[in-house]
Amino acid sequence: MSSPNEPAPPPVPFTAEEYRARMARAAESAGAAGLAGVVVAPGPDLVHLTGYRPVSTERLTLLVLRPGEEPVLVVPTLEAPDAAAATGAPALALRDWTDGTDPYAVTAPLLGDRGRFAVSDNAWAMHLLGLQRALPGTTYTALTEALPMLRAVKDTAELERLAAAGAAADATYEEILKVRFSGRREVDVAADLAALLQHFGHSQVDFTVVGSGPNGANPHHEAGTRTIERGDMVVLDFGGLKHGYGSDTSRTVHVGEPTAEEQRVHDIVREAQQAGCAAVRPGVACQEIDRAARAVITESGYGERFIHRTGHGIGVTTHEPPYMIEGEEQPLVPGMCFSVEPGIYLPGRFGVRIEDIVTVTEDGGRRLNTTARELAIVE
Repeated sequence: MSSPNEPAPPPVPFTAEEYRARMARAAESAGAAGLAGVVVAPGPDLVHLTGYRPVSTERLTLLVLRPGEEPVLVVPTLEAPDAAAATGAPALALRDWTDGTDPYAVTAPLLGDRGRFAVSDNAWAMHLLGLQRALPGTTYTALTEALPMLRAVKDTAELERLAAAGAAADATYEEILKVRFSGRREVDVAADLAALLQHFGHSQVDFTVVGSGPNGANPHHEAGTRTIERGDMVVLDFGGLKHGYGSDTSRTVHVGEPTAEEQRVHDIVREAQQAGCAAVRPGVACQEIDRAARAVITESGYGERFIHRTGHGIGVTTHEPPYMIEGEEQPLVPGMCFSVEPGIYLPGRFGVRIEDIVTVTEDGGRRLNTTARELAIVE
């Protein structure tokens, strides 16, 4: 097995049959939900279902999935060769339209005059409105509302990609501990994180949060020009895509020795994160993961300072359903992958967050991030 510092062989590509099965499951799920079908615009859903990754533009590209019918991808004629070359293309029919013609006239017969369809969240308003004009008897609902679990359960090949992305993020963390923090700006450390993620195989860096001192009390602080000083707590949260699948991990480090309070707060968050991970098992509602982590922080007197959900799903995007939050009763299923990332944020002072990606197994959960969760001391 390759170490994280050595180039790992690329994963075996997905096949047309795998994409065919995904499209069939999506169509069947739509039917079971009482929908007439699913319409998918360029974006992560289209990549997941077909392997095709076009740029979203004013020209209509749309995948139509209906129960019991062949999948059809509507594309501009000038992009048809690229669509035909996609791995999933043999599993669907292509319909193209040329500039100067009405793309909705090509698409309308595929949907029918009536029915309610789930549409991918990132579809352009102009395209959805065009469909509604062409088919006034149809209605639409957001895909993540109608079929929130469409991409939630990962197969073996997807889990391997997520594990590889997690290992690369772990290797990045191990290396960032070796760099100097004090006297450097947050943006400098963030640049180091981005370079390391790319060094370890990420094709896309989505975020590199470096929140030092009081900036760490903002969970989504963007690295700025603040100079990191000795005595600072520093929240690190970084991730992106490797082989098309996401990484996302958080650790909190301290520049020099921490105070007793800083150490205590970190210990509380570490205990909460452990409780959240320990609660993962099939059949448990997503909200129970949030409850388990939040209970530790609340009982320690910092409940009001844990100001976000405990976790989010991850896959072909770094944030997607399911969500570990109060009120989410979706039961966990083997193959689901999501973050467990409790935090405590003390405005004007410092913050702490610890995050791992966890996958549900047949009898529990498995962390895809394995770096030490103790408070690391950096220079």
